[in-house]
This record gives sequence, C-alpha cells and structure tokens, in this order.
Amino acid sequence: MSLRGASAETYAALSGAVDTALAGGADAARVGDDLFSVAEVLRSEPGLRRIATDVSVDSSAKAGLARQIFGGKLSDDALVVVESAFARRWTQVRDLASALEELGVRAVVTSAGSDSGRLADELFALSELLDANPELRSALADPARSREDKRALLRGLLEGRTLPSTLTLADQALAGTYRTVVAALDSYQQLAASIHGQKVATVRVARPLDERDTERLEAALRRQYDREIHLNIVVDPEVIGGIRVEIGDDIIDGTVSTRLDDARRALAG
Repeated sequence: MSLRGASAETYAALSGAVDTALAGGADAARVGDDLFSVAEVLRSEPGLRRIATDVSVDSSAKAGLARQIFGGKLSDDALVVVESAFARRWTQVRDLASALEELGVRAVVTSAGSDSGRLADELFALSELLDANPELRSALADPARSREDKRALLRGLLEGRTLPSTLTLADQALAGTYRTVVAALDSYQQLAASIHGQKVATVRVARPLDERDTERLEAALRRQYDREIHLNIVVDPEVIGGIRVEIGDDIIDGTVSTRLDDARRALAG
C-alpha cells in the first residue's frame, strides 16, 4: 500500500491509535476482524465511501455516520478507529478502505504475540505452496467460485496446522484487494516484519543451510541493513551452488548458475 499526502498523515495517526489500543489490552484479533469487515463494506458501497472521504462534509457528521452504521457491530476499540478514519482527510477515495485493511493486518499480526516469527514463516510457506501448485492457485483465483468456497478450500489446508492469525490473514488474502493471493500474503509478511522492526530476506540455496551458516548470514545482513532480518530460506536445485538473497528491491546473487549464465553471455558476445 502506497499512501501520499493527507492519507499518509492520517494512516500514521490511526496506526498510533491502534497500537495504543492494543498495548492497552484490546482484543487484537477482534479489532483486526472488525477493521477487515468495515473495509469490505466500504469497497462494496461506493456511496458511503464517497461521503466518508468528502472534504466538504463536516468531520463530526462523518464520525457520527460511522457510529450510526457500525455502532453495536464492532468492538469499542475498532469503532473509535473507524470514527476517526471517517472524520479525517484522505488524498484519494480508495485510500480509506485500503488503510483500514492494513490496520486490520497490524492488529492480527499483533494478536500472534510471541509467535510473530512463526506467523511470518507460515505466510511464506503458504505462498510457496501456492507457487508450487498452479491448480490450487487457479482455484483460489477462479471468479466462478464463491469466496466461501475458497475459504473452505484454504481452511481445509490450514485449520489445525497453523496459528489462528495465519488462517485469518489467509482468508483476508481472498478479498481481492491485491493482484493475487500470493501478492497479498507477501505484503502481509512484509508488514508483519516491519511491525517488529525487521526486513524480510528470501534466500535461495541449492541445499539447506546449517544453523551456523544461517546465523552468519543473518548477522551479515543485519550489519548491512542495520536492522533485524527475518530469513525465508528456499532450497532450489536450479541454484546449483552459492546463494541468492532478495531483500526489498535489492538482489545479492552469488549463485553458480548465474555465473555460468554470465559466462555464456560473455562467450556469445
């Protein structure tokens, strides 16, 4: 999600409010679910979305509208956030729903508590599963299938095997707000890492790294990027040897396969 101007300022203020509420003991999982549901309503009701972001409408009136529509349906903590979101300024109409969805992700990530590392690993594992199974990926992208059908498919794969927060985010990935389910899961993992002051590095190797090599790589990346690193390690036989690291827009490629390709191109040139 990329927000600018007033939307970025509003999102920063709302993020602080959500973090304060969660630190004060709010039910993080409930807050997340509530914010997801409001984002879904806004996306399905363009008239409401326009009113909620109309700068010519008094902010207190917009907050009152949020209270009128969602009062009694949301937790008190989520309702306070939604009222504030309605009352504040947004650069673009679509930013309101997008921000509430991302705030919901923040809340769900927080609900994982000390299992946040496991949550990130499970989101990545699900992304890898979908990448490796085109039939499953197609089933989740099929517009002829209902969302409930897709939810049942994912729950059959995940329920009882993952954290509740992983299941919640997998379900939210079906909302269609990202280009693909995999793109949604990747975004959620990145956000989960950033909340805990981390960056995500995807490491591709020909064979599994032992604990010592993993620690050395993690330490080297931590020094280079000056923050904690969450490693996604992928064993890829095509690598042949060496290592490829993708972290944000940066790619560190020291694989044998790449060096061979470079040599072939040099010879051909």
